[in-house]
Amino acid sequence: MVFPATFAAAEDIGCSGEEFITACVVGYEVSDRVGEFLGKQHYHDFHTTATAGTFGAAAAVSRILKLPLQQTLWAFGSAGTQAAGLWEFLSDASHSKQLHTAKANFNGLLSAYTAQEGFTGTVDVLGGNRGLAAIMCEDIYPSALDEDLGTRWTVMQTSFKWHASCRHTHPSVDGLLSIMKENKLTIDDIQHVKCGVYKATIDVLSLGGVETVHQSKFSMGFVLAVAAKYGRAGINDFTEERLHDSDLLQFKDRVEMVLDDDIEAAFPKEWKAIVTVTTTNGKVFVKKVDTPKGDPGNTLTRFVLLKFRVDEIGTR
Repeated sequence: MVFPATFAAAEDIGCSGEEFITACVVGYEVSDRVGEFLGKQHYHDFHTTATAGTFGAAAAVSRILKLPLQQTLWAFGSAGTQAAGLWEFLSDASHSKQLHTAKANFNGLLSAYTAQEGFTGTVDVLGGNRGLAAIMCEDIYPSALDEDLGTRWTVMQTSFKWHASCRHTHPSVDGLLSIMKENKLTIDDIQHVKCGVYKATIDVLSLGGVETVHQSKFSMGFVLAVAAKYGRAGINDFTEERLHDSDLLQFKDRVEMVLDDDIEAAFPKEWKAIVTVTTTNGKVFVKKVDTPKGDPGNTLTRFVLLKFRVDEIGTR
């Protein structure tokens, strides 16, 4: 989420590749730690790409510009007062999600450059009486800001999206595909799918209509339908044409999400799911996914990426 702002600043001043990479790491570290600090309830109410991401962009650009501590704090202050992003876009598949990412980068860039010119920002925008924590959070984790700082790098704990859909769908997609592969099932063999998930999955995802491609990626039912029919959920598998595919729409309505207390307790440190598939002949298969593909504990491999790329090309 910090790359656009960092690229712009790096190009502006002509910094080295090493300086650019270092700034990106700094930006990731700040955005991830601020996101952890803001807590689970904040994530329920606000899209953290827009809130924590603004701080990450400001940090990365401040590093590129080599701002001293005082000016960096000003940049954070200005970034924090602009940090916002509501989840309401999920209700009508509007483009606000893309705006969140763009504005986080724009606001971070603006904050750092204005700080360089002496524009002041509050120095306690996170913890002040009217700062982010006080106004936008119910549960915060102050230790997240500096715990193991310099030894634990959050950029090394970053997940890569293996499926071209909301990240909250990924544990369930992995579970469904595993069950289908292990038991040689096709989409026509599946009567019902139940996904035991954490609360954020239910809050963010929808089992309702899929009027746009963007909205379809935030529908647990539709994403699982795509995976069941094509054996994957890649970029080329979500199209306008498939929004009207009767196989996908019928399967979508056979998917349900239920809150699992144990999985909720592990979130957000662990993104888990329990998938239960009931077949048309009454058989039941269950798969628990503790670490989705693409997470640090279950990383992508060159072979997997190459195979996926070949499969994607074959669908064109």
